Amino acid sequence: MTGRAGRGTGRLALALEPWVYLSPALVMLGLVMFVPLVVGFTYAFQDIRLLNPLAGGWVGLKNFETLAGDKNFRVALVNTVWWTVGSVALQFLFGLGLAMLLNRAFWGKRLVQAVVFLPWAVPTFLSGLTFAWLLNPVIGPVPHWLFAMGILEEPYNILGNPDLAMWGPIAANVWFGVPFFAITLLAALQAIPSEMYESAAIDGATAWQGFVQVTLPYLAPMIAITVLLRTIWIANFADLIIVMTNGGPANATQILPSYIFTTAYRKLDFGYASAIAMALLLLLFLYAVLLHQMRKVFRSTA
Repeated sequence: MTGRAGRGTGRLALALEPWVYLSPALVMLGLVMFVPLVVGFTYAFQDIRLLNPLAGGWVGLKNFETLAGDKNFRVALVNTVWWTVGSVALQFLFGLGLAMLLNRAFWGKRLVQAVVFLPWAVPTFLSGLTFAWLLNPVIGPVPHWLFAMGILEEPYNILGNPDLAMWGPIAANVWFGVPFFAITLLAALQAIPSEMYESAAIDGATAWQGFVQVTLPYLAPMIAITVLLRTIWIANFADLIIVMTNGGPANATQILPSYIFTTAYRKLDFGYASAIAMALLLLLFLYAVLLHQMRKVFRSTA
């Protein structure tokens, strides 16, 4: 009996040993991620105003009822979809093009790689300021170029036009995020066996057919994960919006993360801001589940 108990204790110790080594990281992860998440979730059901902390308390679903009738929330939601889809689509297309270019051998390739990856190293705050200056007609050239090409009737501030303002942050975001797709897709392209292209060429496939039948199927898993990650990041990414337009003009560039920031740190209404954040979290979770299910369907039919 003693021998069996000793062996059982030894197995238990071996099973627990990895968790003992991981415990500091798990505790840190819990403190940094899960504790704020739980606190934020409880805030969504409370009326928490920093300027009058004693007047609030538990309000149940009141914040979510207010959210359902909030016109600004609906505007921010539509803007978030526009901001996210436009940014991700353009980043992916330009990133795929650059990855395919960098996958070929040519003179000066290392220099081009350094230039392509440079925007990823620039702080987003600086990127936003730079593009805001470029689009300003007083100190920036872009409005004057567009006027000279006949696109604008006069060189005015594009970020002050509600119909065009969103394109400023999207352009800055595309410039900033293209290296992410270029780096990841380039790594996936370099993993494709060259024999696949040789077999396709022997079968008489054109360059486009080789791209559709060889390149895209091999890139599909990487495309799925990069699009998923980048979509979630951009949908939560308000730095460029706040720096360049602050959600204006007339809420034309207000997205959900910037609306959360404005509600929490300008109106000091942390309860309602937490309710908006919970709504955004739910939408992104549903998006991730949908994309995962679509990926499973494509795998089963492939």
